[in-house]
Amino acid sequence: MQHWHFSETAYPYLPDPESYESIRVTLPNGVIDPERAAGLWDRYIREWQVADECGLNVMVNEHHSTATCMNSVAPVVAGVLARVTTRARILLLGNPVANRRDPVRIAEEMALVDLLSHGRLDVGFVRGVPYEISATNSKPIRMTERMWEAIELITRAWSTHDGPFNWEGEFFHHRQVNIWPRPYQEPTPPVWVTAVSPTSAARIADHGYRLGTFLTGYEGTRAVYQVYRDRCAEQGLPTPGDDRFGYAALVYTGRTDEEGLEGARTLLWYLHSNKVATEFLYPPGYIPYQLRAAGLRAHGAVHDPALLRDQGGPAKKDLASMSLDELIEQGIVFAGSASTVAGQIERFYDHVGGFGHLLLMGQAGHLGHDETVRGLRRFAEDVVPRLDRVTDGVTV
Repeated sequence: MQHWHFSETAYPYLPDPESYESIRVTLPNGVIDPERAAGLWDRYIREWQVADECGLNVMVNEHHSTATCMNSVAPVVAGVLARVTTRARILLLGNPVANRRDPVRIAEEMALVDLLSHGRLDVGFVRGVPYEISATNSKPIRMTERMWEAIELITRAWSTHDGPFNWEGEFFHHRQVNIWPRPYQEPTPPVWVTAVSPTSAARIADHGYRLGTFLTGYEGTRAVYQVYRDRCAEQGLPTPGDDRFGYAALVYTGRTDEEGLEGARTLLWYLHSNKVATEFLYPPGYIPYQLRAAGLRAHGAVHDPALLRDQGGPAKKDLASMSLDELIEQGIVFAGSASTVAGQIERFYDHVGGFGHLLLMGQAGHLGHDETVRGLRRFAEDVVPRLDRVTDGVTV
């Protein structure tokens, strides 16, 4: 199993939540102290370096107009990590290609990062969350179709080496596509696509891409993975190995169970802080109208944002209202001592039919630098060897 340290690089020093309607889109950036933000970036980059030193991989993502994630230009940060790490693979999960108007530019960005890292880049693509539709001035309708056309154009741009080609698609039109430089890895860097509901998994399987899913728990994850596996069987494709599947969870490893649980409680800022105004959660056309109507009718508490990234709908019980024990029981959080965390991950692995990539959100909110580093080191030194004995090593 491969393990990836992931931080959303939050700016957690916010006013009383009662003083603002939404942490996304409308929270004024005047809240930010630039000096404090710069200091946070220093420590976040250092934590990725620690992960590299410990033998873990590193992961970054991208969001816009929100304090939950200061990484609004993930290719820049991936380029930084390409030069300040030495061994770790770098996963960018992901490029919100349905919200960007120039896929060829994305192909160029990723090719350059792949060269800077000497072929250590994994490239992920995401549809984009609903509350960034207005922030990026994009259209909420047919985002899935735009995403897949963009992925096709990007991967063709990476793998075409005999001169320019023209692209006349439904959503994108380009002349003289001939990116310089081309990627280090051939024919392309490894490609990931995210899915948090089963409806999206079959198309990912058709391409043989890696599937990443976030905070979907025992049953949701097993359902998504099973559709991928069933699709491969239906199409006569090779049985997918564990390396085709990745899962993201909140993870904290302590010296004792109590220390691990205390760290995990701090990480829950990620779930509790995501206060989003209703109009940004349900843009017309983002999800089928029946689900949008149901969400608007049911909306009272904050709903699980992960379930709205795809074709899902309102959560039955939103993650923010669940206790830490419930989150651990559901497989959303892995926390405790090294032996406890290893046992939780082993049970999850068995339940979902195996997976080869664990995306560890081991830093969030007000979890300090020293606590983050301690959790990373304990996981790398004490949990990884236990997991390797159970899951076999998955090569990248």
